[in-house]
Amino acid sequence: MGSGMLGQPDAETGDITRGELQLATRNHGMPLEALRHDITPVGLHYLLIHYDIPAVDPAAWRLELGGTVRRALTLSLEDLRARPAVTVPVTMECAGNGRAGMSPRTLSQPWLLEAVGTAEWTGTPLAALLEDAGPADGSVEVVFTGDDRGIEGGTEQLYERSLTLEQARRSEVLLAYGVNGAPLPAQHGFPLRLLVPGWYGMTSVKWLRRITVVDEPFTGYQQTRAYRYRQRSEDTGEPVTRMAPRSLMVPPGIPDFFSRRRYLPAGPCLLEGRAWSGWGPITTVEFSDDAGATWQPAAVEAARGRHAWQRWSLRWQPAEPGERQLCCRATDAAGNTQPAEPGWNLGGYSNNAVHRVDVTVRAASRRG
Repeated sequence: MGSGMLGQPDAETGDITRGELQLATRNHGMPLEALRHDITPVGLHYLLIHYDIPAVDPAAWRLELGGTVRRALTLSLEDLRARPAVTVPVTMECAGNGRAGMSPRTLSQPWLLEAVGTAEWTGTPLAALLEDAGPADGSVEVVFTGDDRGIEGGTEQLYERSLTLEQARRSEVLLAYGVNGAPLPAQHGFPLRLLVPGWYGMTSVKWLRRITVVDEPFTGYQQTRAYRYRQRSEDTGEPVTRMAPRSLMVPPGIPDFFSRRRYLPAGPCLLEGRAWSGWGPITTVEFSDDAGATWQPAAVEAARGRHAWQRWSLRWQPAEPGERQLCCRATDAAGNTQPAEPGWNLGGYSNNAVHRVDVTVRAASRRG
């Protein structure tokens, strides 16, 4: 553990701090072998909890929708379940996924690559609820307030984020009360959460308790200080929004327990993984077995839904035993491609650099 404890990583070693370790034990990523699943089992889906999981009495819980609206609404969970419902597969990724791969490392949840998952979410469209409330002329944003409270940046706060009125009215934005055919578990926002497909996970406010239509931009901490691309703390920066394109590989072979380096026998090998982007469908995934010096195309399958990841696969046969670095990279319909190396920003956001997997190919064993 670094000498920085709750402070900055050690400048010489980059050792993890006590504060990062505490975050890492509260939150978990999806094991990369779970990329084999079209739909991630809830227990394997990544999880980030900013503060504490609140205790919510579902019988007493109510969602308040107010602000600059013509008709304020108060709805129980039963009221929301009685409204038209949809179930959609959605890939969700933490904006900090890959943060631990940036240098210098930003002090926060030290994600490697596993902060992602794809679930089938059930809920009612937000747009219809907003229509029932009737935003008044001059309304510009919708603020979503969760029930989790904490201190961040020296500010005591409930977790709150906003969308513009136009963004909130997108047909795919849901008030979700179910996941993978069951009620939301406590850690995923029971009894209700916002779901904003295509955007990084910080937008999908959990333990939702209040929706407020406002006539001026929201300036809360999570909107104006956190989740912004900045090079310096004094910069205003640009907001983090849609997920950058990313492809991940199911690590082939078997792992070394501690280093997680992969070992596999020589011979034909099926490589597979998943790719996604918040800017449109993935059009190509490419594979390299020489650390990115040369590339070849993989087969890419259609997604199960507009905002769900896509499976890719490729038959690979190493020419001979030895050390390899396998890589994959994706390009989306908007023309965005994963970079070879990560860019850097103060928050450690959107590191979508090429996925690299070190493998040792062993000679095929001979049996008498």
